[in-house]
Amino acid sequence: MKTQNNCFIGFNNEFKESNAVLFGAPFDGTTSFKPGARFAPMAIREDSWAIETYSPYLDKDLEDLKLFDYGNLELPFGDKMGTLSIIESMVDDIIKANKIPIMLGGEHLISYASIKSLAKKYKNLNLIHFDAHTDLREHYLNEHFSHATVMRRVHDILGDKKLNQFCIRSGLKEEFIWAKEHTYLEKFTYKTLEKCVKRLKNEPVYISIDLDVFDPSVFPGTGTPEPGGINFHQMLEIIQTLKNLQNVVGIDIVELSPKYDSSGVSTAVACKTLRELVLAVID
Repeated sequence: MKTQNNCFIGFNNEFKESNAVLFGAPFDGTTSFKPGARFAPMAIREDSWAIETYSPYLDKDLEDLKLFDYGNLELPFGDKMGTLSIIESMVDDIIKANKIPIMLGGEHLISYASIKSLAKKYKNLNLIHFDAHTDLREHYLNEHFSHATVMRRVHDILGDKKLNQFCIRSGLKEEFIWAKEHTYLEKFTYKTLEKCVKRLKNEPVYISIDLDVFDPSVFPGTGTPEPGGINFHQMLEIIQTLKNLQNVVGIDIVELSPKYDSSGVSTAVACKTLRELVLAVID
């Protein structure tokens, strides 16, 4: 049995018996401002032992689920395409075993690889995306693959009106104009999330949470802090709504940079966000 510090609390089942598999993708090679997200997966695992497996918000317990923590992938420094290939192969293996992948970043570019893998199995895959930033640039500093372009690259895979973006409050004017035609984008808030969840209730859905969706007063430990975000109670409202989805096929939580919050509060918020989301959408 896995023990404290080498797995996320409650994720101590074996692979074969588990319904979902957690793994870390410690990569921040395209971070555009302050790097450090590669240190998040281990920080989250370590600090998870300061919370409980039981959620009083949902009246559910991680110990009642079958969950496995694979650990971190070994990723090549400076090779983003090699990194994406490794992540894609990992998710391929997880879904071939009929399990749900849960990925801990790392920066947001890693979402591309997980979604690419899942899209091979689920032809009508949809994304629900929480973030401060649009991430819809065609390129950033002449790079097509970046955490600033990741959702544009996801659109390349999924197509129009498959991206559902919430709480967005930063991006180029051109990105917002482009989103009006190609994605469902909610600026500043999540007020239309319930409607989105009803529309996608039985469809295959991937959930991506960029933790800079939180206001920096709640979550300063990120490489691109953006004032005007949500608080933790609002995240709980979001997760309560996501609970109504019937076919969540993958999850990621990205962009914690723990060294920018020496208090540890940001890492604690990341831990509880992961716990609540897993309990809400995984059986």
